[in-house]
Amino acid sequence: MEIIEDVVIVGAGIAGLTTSLGLHRLGIRSLVLESSETLRITGFAFTTWSNAWRALDAIGIGESLRHQHYLMTSIVVASTFLEKPISEISFDGRELRCLQRRSLLETLAKELPDGTIRFSSKVVSVDESSGYFKRVHLADGTILKTKVLIGCDGINSVVTKWLDLKKPAFTGRSAIRGNANFKGGHGFELKFRLFVGKGVRSGWFLPCDDENVYWFLTWTPSSKEEEMEDDPVKLKQFATSMMQDTSEEMRSIVEKTSPDNVVSSPLRYRKPWELLWGDISKGNVCVAGDALHPMTPDLGQGGCLALEDGVVLARCLGEALLKPGKVEEEYERIEKGLRRFAQERRWRSFDVIATAFVVGFIQQSDGKTMNYLRDNFLLKFLSRLLLRKADFDCGKL
Repeated sequence: MEIIEDVVIVGAGIAGLTTSLGLHRLGIRSLVLESSETLRITGFAFTTWSNAWRALDAIGIGESLRHQHYLMTSIVVASTFLEKPISEISFDGRELRCLQRRSLLETLAKELPDGTIRFSSKVVSVDESSGYFKRVHLADGTILKTKVLIGCDGINSVVTKWLDLKKPAFTGRSAIRGNANFKGGHGFELKFRLFVGKGVRSGWFLPCDDENVYWFLTWTPSSKEEEMEDDPVKLKQFATSMMQDTSEEMRSIVEKTSPDNVVSSPLRYRKPWELLWGDISKGNVCVAGDALHPMTPDLGQGGCLALEDGVVLARCLGEALLKPGKVEEEYERIEKGLRRFAQERRWRSFDVIATAFVVGFIQQSDGKTMNYLRDNFLLKFLSRLLLRKADFDCGKL
């Protein structure tokens, strides 16, 4: 039996739920398909800059999340080659908080009507249907026909494959992410701390709230080190050893982290030029979030862009679906709306992916010349670059 839906979103991650809530605010129902049994909170937390909070305000959940997460005051950049920090830059009115992924996804899900998210629903293929519909095949044999298909299903996206976008490339780097819980409070300053050098980019020591502190470390693993990526105990030991040149406070955070709260993953990104000639949308199908722009974490903008995507996509689709008219006219409006979304997001994604890759290369470099240039000239510039990328405004619904 085939089930007909107006809008099907594949993936209940940040982009998928944000798009669904944006559509709901406009009075448009969507169905979100999630392959997991529950909401996926891998990664624990992520940085949310001013651009992300503008998006959260646009869908009406910014204030509730602000009350749960600290506002950071400045960024402190230090080189592992030098005894003192190179710079401390105030955020000058910009907003940066370390947002817990669980809090965000649960808040998004809570705001959606019952039945919007269908768990344990793995999409295995997409094909054409009769008329203007797309047919979505699920692993349990269910077939959905939909007017609009949106792929927010991550770096291994089935929808991206249908659009013929290439698979994300491996950067050669990996990241360890951790969350330390301090019962009764941690008392740390609300500063964003970054340590770079000796082939490692570490720290991003970010208090989320009274008890939780988020951290991560990126490095270029050897084949032997790749083997430990599924062992959280070894990952924690490795992270501790790699942070010997950082402050005692930073090391204590890693030591406080439970092995259950440590994960590792290889860093992948979409080569930015592929966005210039690849199809972000085709007919009544498009992609958003990591399915569109997987990137390295060196600007802390991956989750932020997913939130932007959701607002822009809901706005573009709302203009298409809320106008009355014949089926043929509606399809043309949908196609036009998705093309407009692709046009808006293409260059934004290109810019942030490319910038993040270059920033990561410079910060994690271990060459003598690059170390000298970075520590004496480039780090202050790179810190300000983080702030400039956060000034983007995706607009209202």
